[in-house]
Amino acid sequence: MRQIKRRKRTFDNYEDEDPLSSVANLFDVAMIFSIGFLIFALTHFGMAEMLTQEDVTMVKYSEDNVEIIIKEGDEITIHNTTEEIVTTSGTKLGTIYETSNGGWVLVNESSEN
Repeated sequence: MRQIKRRKRTFDNYEDEDPLSSVANLFDVAMIFSIGFLIFALTHFGMAEMLTQEDVTMVKYSEDNVEIIIKEGDEITIHNTTEEIVTTSGTKLGTIYETSNGGWVLVNESSEN
């Protein structure tokens, strides 16, 4: 009868490996996970336009507030509405008409009438 020799496996061949290399891999996974979560959150809340290079203006309505979010280039500004009432005075300059092809025409009113 033959005897089968079993060799013990040793981890001596892994001595040269850096023990912190797995931490770097975990950092990479965490970064990918966080970027994926950011993209999901932006698309879920209807703000996917913030990821593009285009200029965007968004209006968000809530029960007691209206937020206006303006993105121009890389700069994002947020304006909140207030209860303040603003009054001003001015002069009527004319009447604006919309043409059939979508253009606008301003007809100035003359003060000679």
